[in-house]
Amino acid sequence: MNTTAHLGVGIGWRPEIADAVERLPGLDWVEVVAENICPGHLPASLLRLRERGVRVVPHGVSLGIGGAERPDAGRLAALGERALALGAPLVTEHIAFVRTSSPALEAGHLLPVARTREVLDVLCENVRIAQDALPVPLALENIAALVSWPGEELTEGQFLTELVERTGVRLLIDVANLHTNRVNRGEDPFAVLDAIPLEALAYVHVAGGVERDGVWHDTHAHPVPAVVLDVLAELRRRVAPAGVLLERDDDFPAEAELAGELAAIRGVVGPLDPAADRPGRTSAVAGGSAPDAAPHTPAGPRERARVGREQGALLAALVAGAEVPEGFDGERVRVQARALAAKRAGVVAQLAPELPGILGGRAPYREAFLGYAHSRPMTAGYRRDALDFAEHLLIRDLPADPAARRRLTAWWQDRVGARPPRRIVRWVRALAGRAA
Repeated sequence: MNTTAHLGVGIGWRPEIADAVERLPGLDWVEVVAENICPGHLPASLLRLRERGVRVVPHGVSLGIGGAERPDAGRLAALGERALALGAPLVTEHIAFVRTSSPALEAGHLLPVARTREVLDVLCENVRIAQDALPVPLALENIAALVSWPGEELTEGQFLTELVERTGVRLLIDVANLHTNRVNRGEDPFAVLDAIPLEALAYVHVAGGVERDGVWHDTHAHPVPAVVLDVLAELRRRVAPAGVLLERDDDFPAEAELAGELAAIRGVVGPLDPAADRPGRTSAVAGGSAPDAAPHTPAGPRERARVGREQGALLAALVAGAEVPEGFDGERVRVQARALAAKRAGVVAQLAPELPGILGGRAPYREAFLGYAHSRPMTAGYRRDALDFAEHLLIRDLPADPAARRRLTAWWQDRVGARPPRRIVRWVRALAGRAA
């Protein structure tokens, strides 16, 4: 059995807090969103951290390994390239689906898979494909969810245990997500910890959130609450994890507050020496293709087709205004749909910060974007979404102010590429003439 790399206590590296991260005392490692870096042009801050001996682990968010389709070879190659460029001991992703092919929709978010044996068959085969393609071991994270699938056959603990036994994949346990699912889905986080093979644990995530109207939102934009640290303490009583990481993705606090949160985590977990504190269970946990994983039967095309239809129906209800599939809590689906639209608006504003300014501020931008998102589901990534949003407004002769419309036209033209289709060129020229 391959052993898990010792990591220690770390923080999620984000460009907005890069300087603060470099100054944090006693930092052992950082995690970086894989899709946000380019292997040939690593941020100088990450390079300096690596020179100091701080380990860097890439954390993927767009593979969709829980989807009905086999993992995309290009996305796997990109994830592997980032692991090699960073000298990472492993890469991590999520037990989630993020897109469907029929209909062709993007969630822009991690969505839960149904805990059924059919879905587990598909997931296990997808994991093996990923393990064979990646140059380092893979670990998968449990996710937070607002909705529950009807007709589930396995508990979270049973689902994760069988996944490990059948593939040898490692686990990234997010204790904040366990708490989120306690509030939103009535699941006992301690029962999950009791059920899963903790010897498969690669490392642990800790993050903050907020409860509104009985729903816990895993925001990564609030301080880590005591209830999440309590779940971390319960995990620590069972095992010494190889690493624990603080996630913060928005509304970044002062450097001293980040340091204080890391200190609180250290206070809960104490010294981390996994080799001296392993649980007694011996289920196989290996990197690579997991040669000692249990025998398996590959998922067939009919299984994948059924999983695809079910995931497509849920995603269409969430992002395309389709009817809520039978068996789902309609109000929870609507809450999730609103959250996804709000997230789209926020991410697009981050990627294209000029848009709120052109549209007169954050409030009018948000109102316009949510109106667009209601009728236009995302079919590609967020960057394409920003361009589609601008095009959506311009076709409708918006914004109403001619000067703002000219600015938006220029912004759109600068980003559509060197050779847009002729019909688009004609349309833009005509639009520019009207705006003048």
